[in-house]
Amino acid sequence: MYAFTYQRAKTVRQAAGLLAKNADAKLLAGGQTLLPTMKQRLASPSAVIDLGKVEGLAGIERKGRTVVIGAMTKHSDVATSAIVREAIPALAALADGIGDPAVRNRGTIGGSVANNDPSADYPAACLALGATIVTNKRKIPADAFFQGMFATALDEGEIIVKIAFPAASKASYAKFPNPASRYAMVGVFVAKRGSDVRVAVTGASSDGVFRWSAAEEALRARFNPKSLEGVSAKADGMIADIHGSAEYRAHLVGVMTKRAVTAALGK
Repeated sequence: MYAFTYQRAKTVRQAAGLLAKNADAKLLAGGQTLLPTMKQRLASPSAVIDLGKVEGLAGIERKGRTVVIGAMTKHSDVATSAIVREAIPALAALADGIGDPAVRNRGTIGGSVANNDPSADYPAACLALGATIVTNKRKIPADAFFQGMFATALDEGEIIVKIAFPAASKASYAKFPNPASRYAMVGVFVAKRGSDVRVAVTGASSDGVFRWSAAEEALRARFNPKSLEGVSAKADGMIADIHGSAEYRAHLVGVMTKRAVTAALGK
């Protein structure tokens, strides 16, 4: 580690003010990404602003057919929430598969979404469910929020306050996890609402989470895994590393999408 200033904010407004005074500062939510990167010297902020004591940033509530989750809500709380399990069980299952118990009891949904790791799970849920990311300044549709690997629409001094997830009539998340990190080598979230179908893929692309339009089109015609026969993802732009080639990940996209659709149908 190295020397840095630690500041604990009491309100979102105070946290935003501290950020405005120091452009090099970083927000600390659950710390599951920030602290390891600081230890490895991949990030070296001169100040860390802790959101842990900010009132009103954690919690889950249902508003009609929408589930609203506070940014500082831990993965474990999403996984065990009766509200989430009833309204969007696929989202609860996704949260239950993040990392290990230690990660789930410290990591937060807002921190994950703000970081936009290309292999993170929540971005896929946000895109597939058509979530709205609410900040201290505005409301951002998920389609406009995620802008590439570790890149989002957040401006300087902008802080995620909560995320609103509309419920879907059918939804499921299928993940092929890295056996060590539990990050998604490929994760696919499928959601059907009326005649609309959205398919979001994480872990596969070097540009981060994306919607697979070819699969969406096929599934709108008939929401069945057989509709995906002959539909394949392209290897161009897919991640290639020691865990799998671009071609392997492209193949997994198709496999996991079929599994997600099958699970969404209750089969």
